[in-house]
Formats: sequence, structure tokens, C-alpha cells
Amino acid sequence: MGAHRTLDCDLLVIGSGAGGLSAAVTAAHLGLNVIVAEKDAHYGGTTAWSGGWMWIPRNPLAVEAGIHEAIDKPLSYLRHELGEQFDEARARSFLDNGPRMVDFFRRKTALQFIDGNAIPDFHGHTPDAATGGRSVCAAPFDGRRLGERLHDLKAPLHETTLWGMGIASGAELRHFLNALHKPASFWYVTKKVLRHWRDLLVHRRGTQLVNGNALVAGLARSLLDQGGQILTNSPATRLLKNDGRVTGAVLHTPQGALHVQAHRGVVLACGGFPHDPKRKQQLLPHAPTGQEHWSAGNRGNTGDGLRLGESAGGQVARDLVQAAALAPVSLVPRANPGSEGTVAHFPHLIERAKPGLIAVTARGERFTNEANSYHDFMQGLLAATPAGHKPEAWLLCDHAFIRCYGLGAVKPAPMPLTPWLGNGYLKRGDTLAELARACGLDAERLQATVQRYNAMVAEGKDLDFAKGETPYNRIQGDAIHAMARGLPNPCMGPIARGPFYAVKVVMGSLGTFAGLRVNPQGQVLDGQDQPIAGLYAGGNDMNSLMGGHYPAGGITLGPAMTFGFIAAHHMAGVDPAHSPLNSIVN
Repeated sequence: MGAHRTLDCDLLVIGSGAGGLSAAVTAAHLGLNVIVAEKDAHYGGTTAWSGGWMWIPRNPLAVEAGIHEAIDKPLSYLRHELGEQFDEARARSFLDNGPRMVDFFRRKTALQFIDGNAIPDFHGHTPDAATGGRSVCAAPFDGRRLGERLHDLKAPLHETTLWGMGIASGAELRHFLNALHKPASFWYVTKKVLRHWRDLLVHRRGTQLVNGNALVAGLARSLLDQGGQILTNSPATRLLKNDGRVTGAVLHTPQGALHVQAHRGVVLACGGFPHDPKRKQQLLPHAPTGQEHWSAGNRGNTGDGLRLGESAGGQVARDLVQAAALAPVSLVPRANPGSEGTVAHFPHLIERAKPGLIAVTARGERFTNEANSYHDFMQGLLAATPAGHKPEAWLLCDHAFIRCYGLGAVKPAPMPLTPWLGNGYLKRGDTLAELARACGLDAERLQATVQRYNAMVAEGKDLDFAKGETPYNRIQGDAIHAMARGLPNPCMGPIARGPFYAVKVVMGSLGTFAGLRVNPQGQVLDGQDQPIAGLYAGGNDMNSLMGGHYPAGGITLGPAMTFGFIAAHHMAGVDPAHSPLNSIVN
């Protein structure tokens, strides 16, 4: 065998999303020497494409705003939501340390947060659901602070941006939707766009980073400031072991094999298995060949971390209620296919709750509350799909709606509709019957469905699926527009005047839930439920604390950030409750 290169560190993190980078930054602040290995050419993984929201009950930003709740409240909400999947030890570990994690990053690092104090939990009828105070998001970040490493950061998913510029949810998104109606919004958008075009000229990419892109940038800057390394184009091919302990990994770098010795531990944080056909076939019943699932997750997330964990004796959980974080996805043809393929997987997260849209099956019938969370929406579609049929649906609206809100990858006015009609992504009909023909729907049933829906709009009561009846539904809707039009329900508007439009959605996800089984410290467990020395799992390589349920937005990134923080303390031999990094002690 030829000689190979070696590198020494305390902690090796495999994967560069929030779960891995949180562990890396925390460990570096605790004095450990850290290397992050990323297989793709750009760091950030699915996190860089995400909304950047984290579910962290009792976080410092909520407390500062006067929102105080005992730990028993979120614990009770999780107990009711998760049922048999509720793991009290892990839940307490998460709820105790989440606020400490936010406190540490705010006070000691480049990563800052904005509050989500008005964002409710998904299921408002569950006992101890909150109407706000449990969410935080990464604050906008100036990408110029990354210097040369800006170009190694994964750009946001192009189809979710405007000319490559990310748009933050909340107030900023409202400015973009109101740009043609309100002078203040017009000027806000004009300034943003001009700055973005200048960035493209000077920096070859946008530097006004928001959402998940800002989260990764803040974490990366914080790690680099502490002397940590981020290696790209460096997939891990196998773990190194000695005497039953994981001691490092072999990376396949552009310069050849690199053996990294990690004295304190290895964190597997490779983003789960959204693009691993074999694992999807095993764990997703709706994907019998492993191909019938179009995840919006990063294309490089092909299950590497789970296989590496299993090679050391780790166990991938098979008992979750749902193995993926389901979301409706539309398949967007790309004019200039890049590294991400000829078709983009667009996640429908924003427009479904706005007034004037319904979702129907091929039979032309509604099947669920369109304003519910993406995960619940897809559970509804699965339940409504007869055996042997593909779980597919159509999101349908009229001309006024699409020009106001857009539809999927189709942007609102003044952006043109013609390219989307031309490539077949968007279907149009002057009448509902015409639209039904274009989509292959049952025309008679579709007309009856829309007629019934429009009749309910006037009353503001969805007698079929209770749309608009939870705080989460209502905040996702558009109360200002609805009120201006005299509509009593912020999620219900008429589908009245043609032309009418539709986009097809298929089974997809934002990522996967089933991962390596871990203890409350994030250590990977073997078949006898014993921790494997030196091996930790983070992000979506760690089995979801939620057990396949989806109780609130940010239940992927919140636990990912928190358990990264916990794992780093464990390998440094420090109790997070008495950490030198915290000001929150109890």
C-alpha cells in the first residue's frame, strides 16, 4: 500500500449543515481542534436551502420579550403530540439545552437570531400548543464577512429566489408581495434588487444572506474565527476504529486519501437519506422502488452517514410514524441544468394557505386542509390516495391569485407567466373544464368542488376540512388582503374569474426523520443500546426526537443545533448546565 496523508484533530465533523457546524463551533469554543469534512464542492447542505427556522421553546429572545413559560408546557405539548414516540430523557435534554445553545451563539459568535415570537405551533388544538415564543431564525448575514469562503457556501435553491437573491419570510416577503401596491414596499424591493445586482457584478453572487443561508454563513464564520477548518470535496469513505472506539475517518480528497485522527470523537451529520433509493425503498411505503419520492433536500444527501454509523455497529431506527419530513413538491424543468440536475424539486411551503387556492386529487376533489403544515398536507394526500394509485395532487387558483402570490416556482406580477406555460410546469384553462382537460382531471367533479368551495368562502367556514381554524393556519393566510376584500377567513378566497391555473405536486420531503439511534448526549447506540465510544450523530443522521411526527416549524433545525451543542460538550467533558459558554445556568 502507498503512503497516505494524515491529519490530527480533536473533533472530526462529517457534513456541514447546521447539526454538524453547531457541534464544530461549540467544540472550538471549548478549546478543541476541529475539522469539518464536506463531500460536496460547497458547504451548507440542506440547511443552506432551508428557511433557517429553529423550534427552541423558552429561548432568550422570547424571555426578553416577556414570554415566560415553564418547561412543563412544551414538554406536555410534545408528550401529547408524540404519543408512544415520546422519549422524556431526550426531550428534557433538548428543552433544557436549547435556550443555552441560543444564548451561547448570541453572546460568543458571529451567528445572531431574530425572534419568531408570533409564530404558533402547528397543532393549535393540542393541549399546551403555543401561539408564539418558541421559534427563532438566523438573522440576515452580510456574506462579505466570509471573504473568499463566500464562494464555497452553497447558494440558496435558485427556484426559491428572485434572480438568485434570497427573500426572508415575514416582513420582507410581504414587501415583495406588496411591491406593486405600496410605495414603501416598492422602494424596499428596489433597493434590495439594486444591491443584489451590484453584488453579482462585484462578488459574482448575492451577499445579502437570509434564512438558512444566513444560518450556515454565521456558523461558518464563527468556526473559521476559532481556527476550525472546513474541507470541501472531501467525502468520508470509512471510519477508523481502534479497540472498539471510533478514532477518525478516511476522507477522499482531491489530493488523494486523507486519514483524519480525531482524539475526542467523530460527528456524523450527512443529512440523512433523502436521495438514497435503497433506504427510501426500505423506509418509505409510498416509494416501493425507492424512486417515487422527490425530496427538496440537498442532492448530496445519499445516506453516507447512516452507512458509516452502521459500519461501527449503529442502528437506524425503523419504528417511526413517518420516516421523512413530508412536503408537497413540484418538478420544475430547468432551462440550464446544473449540478443539481435537469429538474428542480420545489417545496410548496408558502402559498397553500393564502385565500383563493385549493388542492384537488385527479378526481377533482379536495382532500385536506390546504393551510395545514406541509407534512400534514401530504399525510392527507396519502390517506386519500387509493391503493395502487400515485399520490399526486394539483394546486389550483385563478388569475387574480397567481398574479398576487405566484404559484410554486411561478413568481407573482410583474414576473411573466409565459415561460412556465411554455415548459409545461404551469397549466392554464379559460374555464375550469378547460383546466381539467389540461391536467387530466374529472371536469364535472372539479366544477362541483369549486362551486361548493366558493359557497363556503362567503361564510368563511370550511365545513369539509376546517381551513383557517387554528392560529398556524391563520398566520400562514393573508388577513390584510382578506379583510380588504371583505373575506371573513384569511385562508379562504373565491376561485372565481378565469383564466384558471394549476401546478402538479408529488410526494416529496424537506429531509428525513429516521436516523441513527442516539442517547440524550447524541452518542450513537449499538444493538444493545450501549453508546459507541467516539461516535456521535447530528442533524438528520440522528434519529428524530419527534419520532416521525411534525408538531411545529423548525423541529429539524432546532434539535440539530441543540444536540450539536450538547454533543460538543460531552466530548469536551463539560456539563452544558455549568458550561463556561453559558449565562443560563438553571
